[in-house]
Amino acid sequence: MTNVSVLVKEAEMMEVVAVMAAVADFSEASVRALSAARNEPRWMLDFRLAAWRTFEAMPWPKSTDEAWRRTRLTGFDLKNFTAYATPQGVSKRQALSPLLQSELGEMESAASVVFQDGGVLYRNDNPELAAQGVIFTDLQSALLEHPALVRQYFMTQAVKPEHNKFTALHAALWDTGAFVYVPKNVTVELPLQAILHQKPGVGGYHHTLIVADVGSHVTVVDDLLGGVNGMQSGVIELVMADNSVVRYMNLQDFDHSAWNFLTGRAMMGRDTDLRWIQVSWGSRTTKAFLDLELNGPGGHAELLGLYFPTGRQHIDHQTLQIHNAPNCFSDLLFNGALKDRAHNVYMGIIKVLPNAQKTDAFQRNGNLILDGTARADSIPGLEIEADDVRCTHAATAAQVEDEYVFYLMARGLTRPQAERMIVQGFFQKVLDRVPVESVQHKLERVIERKIGG
Repeated sequence: MTNVSVLVKEAEMMEVVAVMAAVADFSEASVRALSAARNEPRWMLDFRLAAWRTFEAMPWPKSTDEAWRRTRLTGFDLKNFTAYATPQGVSKRQALSPLLQSELGEMESAASVVFQDGGVLYRNDNPELAAQGVIFTDLQSALLEHPALVRQYFMTQAVKPEHNKFTALHAALWDTGAFVYVPKNVTVELPLQAILHQKPGVGGYHHTLIVADVGSHVTVVDDLLGGVNGMQSGVIELVMADNSVVRYMNLQDFDHSAWNFLTGRAMMGRDTDLRWIQVSWGSRTTKAFLDLELNGPGGHAELLGLYFPTGRQHIDHQTLQIHNAPNCFSDLLFNGALKDRAHNVYMGIIKVLPNAQKTDAFQRNGNLILDGTARADSIPGLEIEADDVRCTHAATAAQVEDEYVFYLMARGLTRPQAERMIVQGFFQKVLDRVPVESVQHKLERVIERKIGG
Protein backbone atom coordinates (compact mmCIF):
# COMPACT_ATOMS: atom_id res chain seq x y z
CA MET A 1 0.00 0.00 0.00
CA THR A 2 1.41 3.40 -0.97
CA ASN A 3 1.92 6.25 1.50
CA VAL A 4 -0.92 8.13 -0.21
CA SER A 5 -3.25 5.16 0.29
CA VAL A 6 -2.26 4.93 3.94
CA LEU A 7 -3.00 8.63 4.46
CA VAL A 8 -6.38 8.26 2.74
CA LYS A 9 -7.24 5.28 4.94
CA GLU A 10 -6.22 7.18 8.07
CA ALA A 11 -8.32 10.17 7.04
CA GLU A 12 -11.31 7.92 6.39
CA MET A 13 -10.88 6.28 9.80
CA MET A 14 -10.72 9.66 11.55
CA GLU A 15 -13.93 10.66 9.83
CA VAL A 16 -15.60 7.42 10.91
CA VAL A 17 -14.49 7.98 14.51
CA ALA A 18 -15.81 11.56 14.51
CA VAL A 19 -19.22 10.59 13.14
CA MET A 20 -19.70 7.63 15.47
CA ALA A 21 -18.53 9.48 18.57
CA ALA A 22 -20.97 12.31 17.90
CA VAL A 23 -24.01 10.12 18.58
CA ALA A 24 -23.61 7.23 21.01
CA ASP A 25 -27.00 6.75 22.64
CA PHE A 26 -29.75 4.26 21.85
CA SER A 27 -31.79 6.04 19.19
CA GLU A 28 -32.65 6.07 15.50
CA ALA A 29 -30.05 8.79 15.09
CA SER A 30 -27.42 6.37 16.39
CA VAL A 31 -28.52 3.73 13.90
CA ARG A 32 -28.20 6.23 11.04
CA ALA A 33 -24.83 7.49 12.27
CA LEU A 34 -23.46 3.97 12.63
CA SER A 35 -24.51 2.99 9.10
CA ALA A 36 -23.25 6.24 7.55
CA ALA A 37 -19.89 6.01 9.30
CA ARG A 38 -19.37 2.54 7.86
CA ASN A 39 -20.36 3.62 4.35
CA GLU A 40 -23.01 0.91 4.13
CA PRO A 41 -25.31 0.43 1.13
CA ARG A 42 -28.81 1.86 1.32
CA TRP A 43 -30.45 -1.53 1.74
CA MET A 44 -28.49 -2.17 4.95
CA LEU A 45 -29.51 1.20 6.38
CA ASP A 46 -33.14 0.36 5.57
CA PHE A 47 -32.66 -3.04 7.22
CA ARG A 48 -31.23 -1.45 10.36
CA LEU A 49 -34.00 1.15 10.57
CA ALA A 50 -36.72 -1.48 10.15
CA ALA A 51 -35.09 -3.52 12.91
CA TRP A 52 -34.92 -0.45 15.15
CA ARG A 53 -38.65 0.13 14.68
CA THR A 54 -39.24 -3.54 15.52
CA PHE A 55 -37.12 -3.14 18.66
CA GLU A 56 -39.07 -0.08 19.77
CA ALA A 57 -42.41 -1.82 19.17
CA MET A 58 -41.57 -5.01 21.06
CA PRO A 59 -42.13 -5.08 24.84
CA TRP A 60 -39.31 -5.83 27.21
CA PRO A 61 -39.32 -9.39 28.60
CA LYS A 62 -41.40 -9.77 31.76
CA SER A 63 -41.16 -12.22 34.61
CA THR A 64 -44.54 -13.61 33.55
CA ASP A 65 -43.13 -14.66 30.15
CA GLU A 66 -42.38 -18.36 30.26
CA ALA A 67 -38.96 -17.93 28.64
CA TRP A 68 -38.00 -15.32 31.24
CA ARG A 69 -39.75 -16.67 34.33
CA ARG A 70 -36.47 -17.75 35.95
CA THR A 71 -34.23 -15.02 34.51
CA ARG A 72 -35.06 -11.44 35.35
CA LEU A 73 -33.56 -8.22 34.10
CA THR A 74 -33.34 -6.56 37.50
CA GLY A 75 -30.59 -3.94 37.31
CA PHE A 76 -30.44 -3.96 33.51
CA ASP A 77 -30.85 -0.57 31.82
CA LEU A 78 -29.64 0.49 28.38
CA LYS A 79 -28.83 3.91 29.84
CA ASN A 80 -25.93 2.27 31.68
CA PHE A 81 -24.08 1.57 28.42
CA THR A 82 -22.67 3.51 25.53
CA ALA A 83 -24.73 2.35 22.56
CA TYR A 84 -21.75 1.18 20.51
CA ALA A 85 -17.98 1.30 20.40
CA THR A 86 -15.88 3.38 18.01
CA PRO A 87 -13.28 1.48 15.92
CA GLN A 88 -9.67 2.48 16.43
CA GLY A 89 -8.11 0.83 13.37
CA VAL A 90 -6.02 -2.27 12.64
CA SER A 91 -2.91 -3.15 14.65
CA LYS A 92 0.06 -5.43 14.06
CA ARG A 93 0.20 -8.66 16.06
CA GLN A 94 3.14 -7.52 18.18
CA ALA A 95 1.13 -4.45 19.22
CA LEU A 96 -1.73 -6.55 20.64
CA SER A 97 -2.16 -6.93 24.39
CA PRO A 98 -0.51 -9.97 26.01
CA LEU A 99 -4.00 -11.42 26.56
CA LEU A 100 -4.90 -11.29 22.87
CA GLN A 101 -1.49 -12.55 21.78
CA SER A 102 -1.94 -15.48 24.15
CA GLU A 103 -5.42 -16.23 22.78
CA LEU A 104 -4.09 -16.20 19.22
CA GLY A 105 -1.19 -18.46 20.14
CA GLU A 106 -3.28 -21.11 21.87
CA MET A 107 -4.61 -22.65 18.67
CA GLU A 108 -3.22 -23.41 15.23
CA SER A 109 -5.67 -21.88 12.79
CA ALA A 110 -6.06 -21.53 9.03
CA ALA A 111 -6.84 -17.82 9.48
CA SER A 112 -7.82 -15.51 12.31
CA VAL A 113 -9.39 -12.16 13.04
CA VAL A 114 -9.50 -10.13 16.27
CA PHE A 115 -12.29 -7.64 16.98
CA GLN A 116 -12.19 -4.75 19.45
CA ASP A 117 -13.95 -1.38 19.76
CA GLY A 118 -16.64 -2.39 17.30
CA GLY A 119 -14.19 -3.11 14.49
CA VAL A 120 -11.25 -5.22 13.32
CA LEU A 121 -8.13 -4.89 15.47
CA TYR A 122 -6.00 -7.57 13.79
CA ARG A 123 -6.35 -10.08 10.97
CA ASN A 124 -4.30 -12.94 9.59
CA ASP A 125 -5.60 -13.86 6.14
CA ASN A 126 -4.77 -17.02 4.19
CA PRO A 127 -4.30 -16.64 0.40
CA GLU A 128 -4.63 -20.42 -0.04
CA LEU A 129 -8.17 -20.32 1.34
CA ALA A 130 -9.06 -17.44 -0.95
CA ALA A 131 -7.72 -19.42 -3.91
CA GLN A 132 -10.21 -22.19 -3.04
CA GLY A 133 -13.07 -19.70 -2.96
CA VAL A 134 -13.35 -19.71 0.84
CA ILE A 135 -14.42 -16.39 2.33
CA PHE A 136 -13.36 -15.70 5.91
CA THR A 137 -13.56 -12.04 6.75
CA ASP A 138 -15.21 -9.57 9.04
CA LEU A 139 -18.87 -8.95 8.35
CA GLN A 140 -18.40 -5.26 7.54
CA SER A 141 -15.90 -6.11 4.80
CA ALA A 142 -18.17 -8.88 3.53
CA LEU A 143 -21.03 -6.40 3.27
CA LEU A 144 -18.98 -4.25 0.87
CA GLU A 145 -17.07 -6.99 -0.96
CA HIS A 146 -19.70 -9.76 -1.14
CA PRO A 147 -23.01 -7.90 -0.87
CA ALA A 148 -25.11 -10.53 -2.67
CA LEU A 149 -24.11 -13.29 -0.24
CA VAL A 150 -24.61 -11.12 2.82
CA ARG A 151 -27.98 -9.89 1.59
CA GLN A 152 -29.10 -13.45 0.90
CA TYR A 153 -28.19 -14.92 4.29
CA PHE A 154 -27.81 -12.17 6.91
CA MET A 155 -30.75 -12.50 9.32
CA THR A 156 -33.10 -13.74 6.56
CA GLN A 157 -33.32 -17.48 7.30
CA ALA A 158 -31.83 -18.66 10.57
CA VAL A 159 -32.36 -15.74 12.99
CA LYS A 160 -34.64 -12.87 11.96
CA PRO A 161 -34.78 -9.46 13.67
CA GLU A 162 -38.24 -10.10 15.09
CA HIS A 163 -37.10 -13.28 16.86
CA ASN A 164 -36.94 -11.44 20.19
CA LYS A 165 -36.25 -8.02 21.69
CA PHE A 166 -32.50 -8.51 21.70
CA THR A 167 -32.23 -9.82 18.14
CA ALA A 168 -34.08 -6.70 16.98
CA LEU A 169 -31.57 -4.53 18.88
CA HIS A 170 -28.75 -6.57 17.38
CA ALA A 171 -30.09 -6.18 13.83
CA ALA A 172 -30.27 -2.42 14.28
CA LEU A 173 -26.81 -1.92 15.80
CA TRP A 174 -24.68 -4.95 14.80
CA ASP A 175 -21.00 -4.10 14.65
CA THR A 176 -18.40 -6.89 14.81
CA GLY A 177 -18.86 -10.26 13.21
CA ALA A 178 -17.25 -13.10 11.28
CA PHE A 179 -18.52 -14.07 7.84
CA VAL A 180 -17.62 -17.56 6.61
CA TYR A 181 -18.54 -18.99 3.23
CA VAL A 182 -17.20 -22.38 2.16
CA PRO A 183 -17.86 -23.32 -1.48
CA LYS A 184 -19.17 -26.63 -2.77
CA ASN A 185 -17.05 -29.70 -1.85
CA VAL A 186 -14.25 -27.62 -0.25
CA THR A 187 -12.69 -28.73 3.04
CA VAL A 188 -10.94 -26.28 5.38
CA GLU A 189 -8.51 -28.47 7.30
CA LEU A 190 -7.58 -26.15 10.20
CA PRO A 191 -10.04 -24.12 12.30
CA LEU A 192 -10.96 -20.54 11.50
CA GLN A 193 -10.61 -18.35 14.61
CA ALA A 194 -12.46 -15.18 15.59
CA ILE A 195 -11.66 -13.38 18.86
CA LEU A 196 -13.80 -10.61 20.32
CA HIS A 197 -12.40 -8.41 23.08
CA GLN A 198 -15.12 -6.05 24.23
CA LYS A 199 -14.09 -2.81 25.90
CA PRO A 200 -15.72 -1.67 29.19
CA GLY A 201 -19.10 0.01 29.46
CA VAL A 202 -20.30 -0.38 25.88
CA GLY A 203 -22.94 -2.29 23.99
CA GLY A 204 -21.62 -4.96 21.63
CA TYR A 205 -23.44 -6.86 18.88
CA HIS A 206 -21.22 -9.66 17.61
CA HIS A 207 -22.52 -11.70 14.69
CA THR A 208 -21.35 -15.05 13.36
CA LEU A 209 -22.64 -16.08 9.94
CA ILE A 210 -21.42 -19.40 8.55
CA VAL A 211 -22.63 -20.61 5.16
CA ALA A 212 -21.46 -24.12 4.27
CA ASP A 213 -22.26 -25.03 0.66
CA VAL A 214 -23.00 -28.56 -0.58
CA GLY A 215 -20.42 -31.12 0.58
CA SER A 216 -18.17 -28.61 2.36
CA HIS A 217 -16.33 -29.07 5.70
CA VAL A 218 -15.32 -26.31 8.13
CA THR A 219 -14.47 -25.70 11.81
CA VAL A 220 -14.97 -22.24 13.34
CA VAL A 221 -14.08 -21.05 16.85
CA ASP A 222 -15.49 -17.88 18.42
CA ASP A 223 -13.62 -16.66 21.52
CA LEU A 224 -15.44 -13.91 23.46
CA LEU A 225 -13.65 -11.89 26.18
CA GLY A 226 -13.78 -8.64 28.16
CA GLY A 227 -16.98 -6.67 28.51
CA VAL A 228 -16.46 -5.09 31.95
CA ASN A 229 -19.76 -3.43 32.93
CA GLY A 230 -20.88 -3.90 29.34
CA MET A 231 -23.63 -5.58 27.36
CA GLN A 232 -23.35 -8.05 24.49
CA SER A 233 -26.30 -8.95 22.28
CA GLY A 234 -24.99 -11.59 19.89
CA VAL A 235 -26.40 -13.69 17.07
CA ILE A 236 -25.15 -16.96 15.56
CA GLU A 237 -26.39 -18.17 12.17
CA LEU A 238 -25.28 -21.54 10.78
CA VAL A 239 -26.65 -22.27 7.31
CA MET A 240 -25.78 -25.76 6.09
CA ALA A 241 -26.47 -27.05 2.58
CA ASP A 242 -26.83 -30.78 1.83
CA ASN A 243 -23.96 -33.07 2.90
CA SER A 244 -22.03 -30.26 4.60
CA VAL A 245 -20.11 -30.72 7.87
CA VAL A 246 -19.71 -27.91 10.41
CA ARG A 247 -17.90 -27.89 13.74
CA TYR A 248 -18.65 -24.68 15.63
CA MET A 249 -17.41 -23.61 19.08
CA ASN A 250 -18.60 -20.53 20.96
CA LEU A 251 -16.37 -19.90 23.99
CA GLN A 252 -17.87 -17.16 26.14
CA ASP A 253 -15.68 -15.88 28.97
CA PHE A 254 -16.89 -12.32 29.53
CA ASP A 255 -16.16 -10.40 32.70
CA HIS A 256 -18.52 -11.25 35.56
CA SER A 257 -20.04 -7.76 35.36
CA ALA A 258 -21.26 -8.15 31.75
CA TRP A 259 -24.80 -8.79 30.52
CA ASN A 260 -24.82 -11.38 27.74
CA PHE A 261 -27.77 -12.10 25.44
CA LEU A 262 -27.34 -14.65 22.65
CA THR A 263 -29.62 -16.08 19.98
CA GLY A 264 -28.36 -18.79 17.66
CA ARG A 265 -29.89 -21.17 15.15
CA ALA A 266 -28.58 -23.82 12.78
CA MET A 267 -30.50 -24.48 9.55
CA MET A 268 -29.58 -27.96 8.31
CA GLY A 269 -30.20 -29.58 4.93
CA ARG A 270 -30.14 -33.23 3.84
CA ASP A 271 -27.40 -35.49 5.30
CA THR A 272 -25.71 -32.63 7.13
CA ASP A 273 -23.46 -33.12 10.16
CA LEU A 274 -23.20 -30.47 12.88
CA ARG A 275 -21.38 -30.39 16.20
CA TRP A 276 -21.96 -27.16 18.12
CA ILE A 277 -20.07 -26.58 21.39
CA GLN A 278 -21.52 -23.81 23.55
CA VAL A 279 -19.39 -22.78 26.54
CA SER A 280 -20.58 -20.27 29.14
CA TRP A 281 -17.90 -19.38 31.67
CA GLY A 282 -18.36 -15.65 32.12
CA SER A 283 -20.90 -12.80 32.40
CA ARG A 284 -23.04 -11.53 35.23
CA THR A 285 -26.15 -12.81 33.46
CA THR A 286 -26.39 -14.90 30.31
CA LYS A 287 -29.64 -15.60 28.48
CA ALA A 288 -29.06 -17.80 25.42
CA PHE A 289 -31.59 -19.15 22.93
CA LEU A 290 -30.01 -21.98 20.89
CA ASP A 291 -31.95 -23.81 18.18
CA LEU A 292 -31.32 -26.71 15.83
CA GLU A 293 -33.59 -27.01 12.80
CA LEU A 294 -33.22 -30.23 10.80
CA ASN A 295 -34.94 -29.62 7.48
CA GLY A 296 -33.65 -32.50 5.35
CA PRO A 297 -33.57 -36.29 5.79
CA GLY A 298 -30.45 -37.82 7.28
CA GLY A 299 -29.38 -34.81 9.32
CA HIS A 300 -27.10 -35.41 12.33
CA ALA A 301 -26.80 -32.70 14.99
CA GLU A 302 -25.00 -32.49 18.32
CA LEU A 303 -25.51 -29.51 20.62
CA LEU A 304 -23.10 -29.70 23.55
CA GLY A 305 -22.82 -27.25 26.42
CA LEU A 306 -20.48 -26.50 29.31
CA TYR A 307 -21.07 -23.93 32.04
CA PHE A 308 -19.56 -23.20 35.44
CA PRO A 309 -21.14 -20.21 37.18
CA THR A 310 -19.54 -19.03 40.42
CA GLY A 311 -20.14 -16.12 42.79
CA ARG A 312 -23.56 -14.70 41.92
CA GLN A 313 -23.48 -15.52 38.22
CA HIS A 314 -26.75 -16.42 36.51
CA ILE A 315 -26.58 -18.60 33.37
CA ASP A 316 -29.72 -19.51 31.39
CA HIS A 317 -29.75 -21.69 28.26
CA GLN A 318 -32.95 -22.35 26.34
CA THR A 319 -32.69 -24.90 23.53
CA LEU A 320 -34.98 -26.13 20.77
CA GLN A 321 -34.37 -29.24 18.65
CA ILE A 322 -36.76 -28.95 15.71
CA HIS A 323 -37.20 -32.05 13.55
CA ASN A 324 -38.90 -31.11 10.29
CA ALA A 325 -37.72 -34.10 8.24
CA PRO A 326 -37.61 -37.89 8.66
CA ASN A 327 -34.62 -40.07 9.59
CA CYS A 328 -32.74 -37.38 11.51
CA PHE A 329 -30.71 -37.61 14.72
CA SER A 330 -30.09 -34.93 17.35
CA ASP A 331 -28.20 -35.25 20.60
CA LEU A 332 -28.06 -32.54 23.26
CA LEU A 333 -25.80 -32.73 26.30
CA PHE A 334 -25.37 -29.74 28.63
CA ASN A 335 -23.24 -30.35 31.73
CA GLY A 336 -22.44 -27.72 34.32
CA ALA A 337 -20.99 -27.23 37.77
CA LEU A 338 -22.11 -24.51 40.19
CA LYS A 339 -20.35 -22.84 43.12
CA ASP A 340 -21.16 -20.19 45.72
CA ARG A 341 -24.56 -18.54 45.12
CA ALA A 342 -24.61 -19.17 41.38
CA HIS A 343 -27.85 -20.00 39.57
CA ASN A 344 -28.23 -22.02 36.39
CA VAL A 345 -31.36 -22.48 34.31
CA TYR A 346 -31.77 -24.97 31.51
CA MET A 347 -34.98 -25.26 29.48
CA GLY A 348 -35.14 -27.44 26.39
CA ILE A 349 -37.68 -28.81 23.95
CA ILE A 350 -37.44 -31.58 21.39
CA LYS A 351 -40.07 -30.77 18.78
CA VAL A 352 -40.98 -33.40 16.17
CA LEU A 353 -43.33 -32.42 13.37
CA PRO A 354 -45.82 -34.89 11.84
CA ASN A 355 -43.71 -35.76 8.78
CA ALA A 356 -40.51 -36.33 10.79
CA GLN A 357 -40.89 -40.09 11.20
CA LYS A 358 -37.91 -42.19 12.32
CA THR A 359 -36.60 -39.30 14.43
CA ASP A 360 -33.99 -40.22 17.02
CA ALA A 361 -33.48 -37.41 19.53
CA PHE A 362 -31.98 -37.18 22.99
CA GLN A 363 -31.66 -34.38 25.51
CA ARG A 364 -29.72 -34.46 28.77
CA ASN A 365 -28.86 -31.77 31.30
CA GLY A 366 -26.58 -32.57 34.24
CA ASN A 367 -25.69 -30.29 37.14
CA LEU A 368 -22.97 -30.77 39.73
CA ILE A 369 -23.59 -28.53 42.73
CA LEU A 370 -20.45 -27.72 44.70
CA ASP A 371 -22.07 -25.47 47.33
CA GLY A 372 -25.38 -25.76 49.15
CA THR A 373 -26.19 -22.15 48.25
CA ALA A 374 -26.00 -22.76 44.48
CA ARG A 375 -29.18 -23.55 42.54
CA ALA A 376 -29.96 -25.36 39.30
CA ASP A 377 -33.33 -25.40 37.52
CA SER A 378 -33.74 -27.91 34.70
CA ILE A 379 -36.87 -28.11 32.56
CA PRO A 380 -36.57 -30.56 29.63
CA GLY A 381 -39.58 -31.26 27.44
CA LEU A 382 -40.97 -33.06 24.40
CA GLU A 383 -43.49 -32.02 21.74
CA ILE A 384 -44.05 -35.07 19.54
CA GLU A 385 -46.43 -35.02 16.56
CA ALA A 386 -45.14 -38.18 14.84
CA ASP A 387 -45.76 -41.78 15.91
CA ASP A 388 -42.59 -43.59 14.82
CA VAL A 389 -39.87 -41.87 16.83
CA ARG A 390 -37.44 -42.39 19.68
CA CYS A 391 -37.17 -39.29 21.85
CA THR A 392 -35.93 -39.18 25.43
CA HIS A 393 -34.80 -36.57 27.92
CA ALA A 394 -33.13 -36.56 31.31
CA ALA A 395 -32.09 -34.03 33.94
CA THR A 396 -29.98 -34.46 37.06
CA ALA A 397 -28.72 -32.26 39.88
CA ALA A 398 -26.39 -33.69 42.52
CA GLN A 399 -23.85 -32.54 45.04
CA VAL A 400 -20.29 -33.82 45.23
CA GLU A 401 -20.27 -36.71 47.65
CA ASP A 402 -18.06 -35.97 50.65
CA GLU A 403 -16.65 -39.49 50.67
CA TYR A 404 -15.32 -39.00 47.13
CA VAL A 405 -13.50 -35.81 48.19
CA PHE A 406 -12.18 -37.40 51.40
CA TYR A 407 -11.02 -40.47 49.45
CA LEU A 408 -8.91 -38.32 47.14
CA MET A 409 -7.67 -36.07 49.97
CA ALA A 410 -6.59 -39.19 51.90
CA ARG A 411 -4.29 -39.94 48.97
CA GLY A 412 -2.50 -36.61 49.19
CA LEU A 413 -4.66 -34.23 47.16
CA THR A 414 -5.85 -30.90 48.48
CA ARG A 415 -9.60 -30.18 48.50
CA PRO A 416 -9.39 -27.94 45.38
CA GLN A 417 -7.38 -30.66 43.60
CA ALA A 418 -9.92 -33.30 44.58
CA GLU A 419 -12.82 -31.14 43.49
CA ARG A 420 -11.04 -30.37 40.21
CA MET A 421 -10.66 -34.07 39.44
CA ILE A 422 -14.31 -34.75 40.18
CA VAL A 423 -15.54 -31.77 38.18
CA GLN A 424 -13.28 -32.54 35.23
CA GLY A 425 -14.53 -36.11 35.27
CA PHE A 426 -18.08 -34.80 35.24
CA PHE A 427 -17.28 -32.54 32.26
CA GLN A 428 -15.31 -35.20 30.41
CA LYS A 429 -18.24 -36.50 28.33
CA VAL A 430 -18.46 -33.09 26.72
CA LEU A 431 -14.72 -32.38 26.63
CA ASP A 432 -14.08 -35.65 24.78
CA ARG A 433 -16.31 -34.40 21.96
CA VAL A 434 -14.55 -31.04 21.51
CA PRO A 435 -12.97 -31.45 18.05
CA VAL A 436 -9.89 -29.24 18.62
CA GLU A 437 -7.32 -30.51 21.12
CA SER A 438 -5.99 -27.06 22.02
CA VAL A 439 -9.54 -25.93 22.81
CA GLN A 440 -9.95 -28.96 25.10
CA HIS A 441 -6.84 -27.89 27.04
CA LYS A 442 -8.08 -24.30 27.19
CA LEU A 443 -11.39 -25.43 28.70
CA GLU A 444 -9.62 -27.61 31.23
CA ARG A 445 -7.54 -24.61 32.37
CA VAL A 446 -10.66 -22.51 32.85
CA ILE A 447 -12.22 -25.29 34.94
CA GLU A 448 -9.13 -25.18 37.16
CA ARG A 449 -9.45 -21.42 37.48
CA LYS A 450 -13.13 -21.63 38.37
CA ILE A 451 -12.50 -24.19 41.07
CA GLY A 452 -9.70 -22.07 42.47
CA GLY A 453 -7.11 -24.83 42.30
